[in-house]
Amino acid sequence: MSAVRRGPGLRWVLPLLCVLLAGCGARPVDTAGRDIRRAVAEWSRVPPQRLAGIPLEDWSYEVASVRRDGARALVRAELRYRLAGYDAAPGGSARVLELELVREAGGERARWRVTADRPAPGALPQLWDQGPVSEVRGTHSLVLGGAGAPDLAPIAAEADRAVPAASAAWPRSWAGRVVVLVPGSLDRMAELLGRPADDYRGLGAVTTGRVGAAPAPADRVVVNPEGWAELGEEGRRVVLTHEVTHVATRAATTAMTPLWLSEGFADWAAYRGTPTTPEQGAPALARAVRRGEVPAALPDTGAFAFGGDPDALARAYEGAWLACRLIAEKWGEGALVELYERAGREAFATALEGTLGVDQGELTLAWQESLRGELR
Repeated sequence: MSAVRRGPGLRWVLPLLCVLLAGCGARPVDTAGRDIRRAVAEWSRVPPQRLAGIPLEDWSYEVASVRRDGARALVRAELRYRLAGYDAAPGGSARVLELELVREAGGERARWRVTADRPAPGALPQLWDQGPVSEVRGTHSLVLGGAGAPDLAPIAAEADRAVPAASAAWPRSWAGRVVVLVPGSLDRMAELLGRPADDYRGLGAVTTGRVGAAPAPADRVVVNPEGWAELGEEGRRVVLTHEVTHVATRAATTAMTPLWLSEGFADWAAYRGTPTTPEQGAPALARAVRRGEVPAALPDTGAFAFGGDPDALARAYEGAWLACRLIAEKWGEGALVELYERAGREAFATALEGTLGVDQGELTLAWQESLRGELR
């Protein structure tokens, strides 16, 4: 048996461990951080006054970090919210909130109060960051206008006509409703989308949203008020039906979907059932064909890039429309819809063979021949 030596220093061991490990008492509570988070939670219970009347739900801030400097604090958070009846899942927006410690009446107690709420660096602003938001609700639409936006009622009426037209072209399940944002100017539209204003100059509207079938917030159709003002009645109908069709087909659209098919299908839906002829709807391409410049191939992704030659961009859209129009007329509207669905989940060559019974070379030759015949 071995002996245990007990020396005079043993009586200091336990007190020393208590000091080093702080194991004899509770850790100090970060009451300031807790109070700051509570202030953010209280702030989230009442959406900004600029959004009064907007159908919001699930409005909350998920705090990512808190930094305190005396009587001031900076919070980074993720805002989550849904537009009731329109968004299938919460949308996200990275925000920075500023808070200050203020004395209540009597000066004995102090509490944290949010004094500013803005987009985080690198995050896109929301429509309400640009000023008060107004709204018009249609049968199939919710139109939100930013500060300085034009009259929303005619846009809501156009959206209500566009939704049934898109549904007729795309006889598949979708929400059957649309959210339209109308900022006050082209520059404010560009701010919302995070792109240079020149990218959208001359355009009537664009659509934002996530592709694929996973739960996601509803797409937003964003109107360029300056481009919209330049359009006639027919132009506005075509533009909004095109964009709403993108909303309708979003769940079937993936990175595999050829851009010419996506854009061409949206234009086909917009012109479907109208008396618009190929020459009327494709003037830029008609001029090229008459010069003997028949496209060598269906438009590639780069042909649809903004900011380049506007005439070339027009030819890309027009060519895509006429390709989808050809498919609908030669193989049937059902085949065009099926091709769109299959192109989002399998190789395009496989989708073509399975729906039309041709390869891309054969489709291209048929398209070129139709251009020569219809755009002479």
